[in-house]
Amino acid sequence: MSDTLPPAIFLMGPTATGKTDLAIALCKELPCDIISVDSVMVYRGMDIGSAKPDMATLAAAPHRLIDICDPAEPFSAAQFRQRAMADINEILARGRIPLLVGGTMLYFRALEQGLSALPSSDPAVRTRLETELGEQGLAHLHTRLVRVDPEAAARIHVNDPQRTLRALEVFELSGQPMSTFLQQDIDNHLPCRPIKVVLTPADRAALHRRIERRFQIMLEQGFMAEVEALHQRGNLHADLPSMRAVGYRQAWAHLDGQWDYETMVEKGIIATRQFAKRQLTWLKHEPEDVMFRLSFEEKPKQILAQVLKYLAASAI
Repeated sequence: MSDTLPPAIFLMGPTATGKTDLAIALCKELPCDIISVDSVMVYRGMDIGSAKPDMATLAAAPHRLIDICDPAEPFSAAQFRQRAMADINEILARGRIPLLVGGTMLYFRALEQGLSALPSSDPAVRTRLETELGEQGLAHLHTRLVRVDPEAAARIHVNDPQRTLRALEVFELSGQPMSTFLQQDIDNHLPCRPIKVVLTPADRAALHRRIERRFQIMLEQGFMAEVEALHQRGNLHADLPSMRAVGYRQAWAHLDGQWDYETMVEKGIIATRQFAKRQLTWLKHEPEDVMFRLSFEEKPKQILAQVLKYLAASAI
């Protein structure tokens, strides 16, 4: 990455580590515009469960790529990259610094490494495949995938309906296996120089306590009423990407009668911990020499001071 490119801040980390608060503090110190990197915050009506900033916060520090689609609509990493690249270029053109903040690591990777030119989702094909899924089961569809794209079938778990459906959809739309697209050259040009700041836990137990407390606060703020409103719409179901989000998936199952309330809370907290573990695993693969890691347990003023010092040394 050329040092002559203008900088952009990538503020990354697992859930419940205070990324949003730090981003807002940075905006008060630097000419930054925030771009949300969160696969749940893109959906309207999914506010409490995604820990979306409230209206007052958004008024003071606007976030791009929040509330941009309906939960019934799929939103892919490719769509994110397209929208985020447009926002990055617009922010840079005004002489400001893009501040990308969130925990959806796939989106960060899509920005840096690009994506293959897979065909866009087709509603008619997707609806037909979802009908087949309901009538014939996932095993039947995965067996078909083995026949048409054995390489993708080997990568995709037999109990992963979302990725199985997508691989079959790609084959039906293009006549080519998904693996063919993944081998093609991709455009990974980024018009900026990412400066990565990562909030991580020094103590995993502290992160677990914070996750549990945040889940309880979500419930106190009306999370179940939020999910119930989505549940009653009639055009949403448990297999949609939006409804498979951590927390929403467990609450939806409770409303469907699968679990009692106490079990739902327990499973929601466990799922959030597992999600944080996956985020941390992803971040471990990032080279240490290209990012600044610090513990979220430190006092906010100390975190801000350390980050500003690092950014100054990185020519921000």
